[in-house]
Amino acid sequence: MFAVLKTGGKQYKVAQGDVLRVEKLAAEAGETVQFNDILMIGDTIGAPFVSGAGVQAEVIDQVKGDKVINFVRRRRKHSSMRTKGHRQQLTLVRVTELLAEGADKSGVKAAIGAGSAPQAAAPAAKPAKKAAKAEAPAAGGDDLKKLSGVGPALEKKLLAAGITSFAQIAAWTEADIARVDEELGLKGKIEKEGWVAQSKDLKA
Repeated sequence: MFAVLKTGGKQYKVAQGDVLRVEKLAAEAGETVQFNDILMIGDTIGAPFVSGAGVQAEVIDQVKGDKVINFVRRRRKHSSMRTKGHRQQLTLVRVTELLAEGADKSGVKAAIGAGSAPQAAAPAAKPAKKAAKAEAPAAGGDDLKKLSGVGPALEKKLLAAGITSFAQIAAWTEADIARVDEELGLKGKIEKEGWVAQSKDLKA
């Protein structure tokens, strides 16, 4: 059985035991990695990749490709000439197993290019300083953030639903509470936080 895998922007046709050089992977010699972008395996063709398929390989070494000479000469400018050599960094791997299915549950480290290896998480940004003054309540309404469990985001939802004063909330019946709770997805917060009782005290 053979498979066609994709890595580093290139495609490789491989079989068990094949040794190939691919663009540098984030792995050490001796590690086993798994290529998950499989275009074809056996008679199964992916669209674009075969779901659940994978190719496992053992990392043999990190090597460099043959030197490529790049010569640049600008026309009519004889003093501007440059010769530069480059050796591509590659990883030498030996294919150990072809998996037609179940590769997504194998637990083997994915073959990720060294350039795209996950980096250490950046330190969390310092929280922005709180505004010196709290946001003013809606014109003609009460500051609903005084209710337990109500922040700026929830206050906006309440205002959008036409709830602007403590007097409105203080007059709610059980049916009103159930309706508002369902419409705004509050999951019982009204009764749990005691908004009706708080509103009766706050409106005074």
